[in-house]
Amino acid sequence: MIDLSAQASDKVQSRASLPLWIGFYSVAAIAFIALLNLPGAVDYVGADNDDVMRLVEVRDLLAGQSWFDLMQYRLGLDGGTLMHWSRLIDLPIALLIRLFSHVAPGEQAEALALLVWPLSLVVPLMTAMAVAARRIGSDVTMHVVLMFTAVFCITSNRFLPGAIDHHNVQMVLAAIMAAGLLDPARGRMSHAVAGLAAAVALAIGAETTPLVAAVCAVVGLLWVAEGPAFTSAARSFSLTLLLSLSALFFATVPPARYGAVTCDSLSIGFYAIVGIGAAALYVATYLGNGASLRLRSVAILVIGALVLATALIVAPQCLQNPLNELDPLLQTLWLSGVIEAQSFRQQLAADPQSFGGFYAVGFFGIAVCLFRIAGRDGVRVHLVLLALLAVSYLVALVQVRGSTFSNLFAILPLSLLISDLRLKTHDQPEHLGAGLLFALTAILSVPSVWILSGVFFVEGTAGVTARMKSLVGPNQMAQDAAVACDTRAAYQTLAKLLPTTVAAPSDIGPEILRFTRHRVLTGPYHRNQGGMLTEIHIGLAKPDEAAAFLRGAGVGILAFCPDFLQSEKIARMKPDGLYAQLLKGNVPAYLTPVPIDGPSGLQIFTVTLP
Repeated sequence: MIDLSAQASDKVQSRASLPLWIGFYSVAAIAFIALLNLPGAVDYVGADNDDVMRLVEVRDLLAGQSWFDLMQYRLGLDGGTLMHWSRLIDLPIALLIRLFSHVAPGEQAEALALLVWPLSLVVPLMTAMAVAARRIGSDVTMHVVLMFTAVFCITSNRFLPGAIDHHNVQMVLAAIMAAGLLDPARGRMSHAVAGLAAAVALAIGAETTPLVAAVCAVVGLLWVAEGPAFTSAARSFSLTLLLSLSALFFATVPPARYGAVTCDSLSIGFYAIVGIGAAALYVATYLGNGASLRLRSVAILVIGALVLATALIVAPQCLQNPLNELDPLLQTLWLSGVIEAQSFRQQLAADPQSFGGFYAVGFFGIAVCLFRIAGRDGVRVHLVLLALLAVSYLVALVQVRGSTFSNLFAILPLSLLISDLRLKTHDQPEHLGAGLLFALTAILSVPSVWILSGVFFVEGTAGVTARMKSLVGPNQMAQDAAVACDTRAAYQTLAKLLPTTVAAPSDIGPEILRFTRHRVLTGPYHRNQGGMLTEIHIGLAKPDEAAAFLRGAGVGILAFCPDFLQSEKIARMKPDGLYAQLLKGNVPAYLTPVPIDGPSGLQIFTVTLP
């Protein structure tokens, strides 16, 4: 006879122990990240220039720039560049800096804030993944998920000290949405939290729009398939999404821009599309518990048509990648070199040894979901996970940065499979095939294993050794591998010069804003097209023609790096252009070299034009 009271007691104990295990794995992951990165750290800001730009934006907010004013006045052509980033990320970082400023001065307060913020995000990510794991499997599944999530945090550069861009928050929100949809009890609170996470994700960054759309579609389809059993959950999700997105729209969009449609940030375009869809689903759930499957199917088709019509009327331009509107010159000389924006074909051609780390685990997860669905094994769970994985994977095929989400979502179905294989191995120890399959699945579920395998296949043991060293001290390795132009000595020299406009490669634009009072023409952001094109034309033009561009942009300093890939491309494209001449050592009379007090490959010139 089955002891139901014992089973109920086990479940209660399991729920009670969940916070303890979340805490254990979170502390372990944070400690591991700190031990690997802090001893060799050479800077408290992340290696990504987006981290630097975020710090500049936070400093402006702390200095009194309006919450609604996202203009970066020191970036781009005269008037500045309107950034598309959300204040929702600036705010907690600014508050941490203010908090730590009571116990530490200036940069020390910033360093503490930039240490605490990304590491603290490990905890909510672990929590969401653990909750999702317990909803789809056993305690063993939970432990496997937490172990894989810990490895994910340790090997990802988004949870390292100084990583303050918004991508880590987006990962947390993605995990929260997944956990909400996987609630077997169809709880209203779970789906309300998922709706809130979807709204915040949209408000923080438009790159999660496909994922949020998939989550909304899953909720709608589950309501169609399950009817009354899912009505409360669908109603809770849609109403929370509508209300929270409305609140975030009015809290973050300046009144003067309520009617402006932008495709890279929360605007009336995304607000109208998602808001109408959420409102329509909420109303549809009141068709009555007696609504037939056919009636619900018709309702969801009407909602889909309504959402599509809204998109075509309000924001048709947002149905494509915003980067498609870039000037062809920027496509060639800038975007083609941005790794996270590359397609799977570009990634395979540029770095074949790392290809598996971006795409193999997501593909493995999709295959497992399809296999389980075909075998009628946990169909609902695997259908939900398949939807999230498939959308993320499709985005990754277009832009490699989507692979972060597919690798994260893949942890859940792969961990469930591993825990099932472990149980089978335990019950049938003589079955060697099950044991080998269990071990192989566990190994192949880690993206870094695919990377190291690819490196070994392409580069041999020397390449593997180099990659392993990068795990021991990624900050130091990144600094050692960085272009020699990007040094503190160069920025200190620039800071001593009178404030003016600097023409420099876009990759170091954020650093110049961080360390100096100058304005810069360029930063690696698609809204800065005017500034980037001006800097490119300065490099392409013959020296006497370049003078006209420098004068027109009010440039007082030219910072030239001969080792930057973009500078080399410009020089090859126009052998008689200014950058090509500077590479040859031919300096026009209107440029006066400025000596740099310290090691740096950057060449700094003051511009003196009649």
